[in-house]
Amino acid sequence: MARGAPALWSTLLGLPFVVVGGWLYVGQTTYPSVIGLPFAFFGAFVVGIGAYVHVVSPTEPRLSDGEELVEKRHPTQRVARVKIVVGLPLLVATIYLLFFTTVPYVYPTATFVVGLYAFSSGLYTYWTNSLTTYYVTTRRIIKEYRFLSLVRREIPREKIRGVQERKSAIEALVGLGNVLVASGGGRSLEIRMRNMERSESFADSIRNLVSES
Repeated sequence: MARGAPALWSTLLGLPFVVVGGWLYVGQTTYPSVIGLPFAFFGAFVVGIGAYVHVVSPTEPRLSDGEELVEKRHPTQRVARVKIVVGLPLLVATIYLLFFTTVPYVYPTATFVVGLYAFSSGLYTYWTNSLTTYYVTTRRIIKEYRFLSLVRREIPREKIRGVQERKSAIEALVGLGNVLVASGGGRSLEIRMRNMERSESFADSIRNLVSES
């Protein structure tokens, strides 16, 4: 199962769109009922993807003889929550401005575009983080992601040439960071670990592992 409860949270976030879409389609007569369909379809999409994410997750890597798991990490959901919390009020404001006021359409259009972008970006980040797992073993650094198929990237310990820490503005604000592990063989041998709690200590643990090789 995916970490967290993506089916539950996606349902809680998607159902309001289905309800609003249903009300616009059958519960009001001021505007064409067809405008309710995009809301309903979007809400159903959110609920459906959340249910799918809930039953899909990366598989544990198979360790070789003598190899031990040092640390297992998941991205946190703080960045996703910030984006969703920013987007939701703007989408609610769009409904209010569009159907309960007489302000020019430019205002609800602006709140809709910005709110939908933040909300959708937050949902995408939440789903992606739910399906991503990072492993540090005595021999490898591994990143696994499964959506429609399994994507696994790994760098052997002896090939690691650099460990970097980076933070976006939002990550710095919520106390998270990214850890980039590179082999020196180009971008094809890089693993970027996003939205990590205690990223400094995690990067140090990887450096200590490399120094022991």
